Amino acid sequence: MGARSLKEKRKVLKSLKDRYAKMNVSVAEVDDQDKWQASTIAFAVVSNDSVFINSVLDRIVHGFTEHPELELIGHHAEIMHI
Repeated sequence: MGARSLKEKRKVLKSLKDRYAKMNVSVAEVDDQDKWQASTIAFAVVSNDSVFINSVLDRIVHGFTEHPELELIGHHAEIMHI
């Protein structure tokens, strides 16, 4: 993340959250809240169509390449059938 302070980091994360909220995706920072250099973010998508879920998750991952201030270190997806 290109932030130099927690304030800058929160600004970038808010922009990211707002962007994905338009796609009906829930976003939360789940770790590294006190680090300005890193963030661990979780995304949640609810649907009865796993193909749709995979499509949304792929768009999320691809979206990180469109933000030069972000660096995706890794990602993990899990689809739960309840």
